[in-house]
Amino acid sequence: MRKPPPENASEVYFELTYVGAAVRVAAIDAATGREAVVMGPANAAAADLERLALGKLKAMLARGGD
Repeated sequence: MRKPPPENASEVYFELTYVGAAVRVAAIDAATGREAVVMGPANAAAADLERLALGKLKAMLARGGD
């Protein structure tokens, strides 16, 4: 059974765009519209790249922006 998200958690959208042999993964915070982007090989697991982009987004939001 999945745990409910913490009360201060916001929804995050992921956008995967394949560019040749690479993939661009954007994690977008629904509440603020802030976006963090990572690039990786197209044959990498999408879940791994999403987790990396989410970590980058969380770090960005924690330090207050850019």
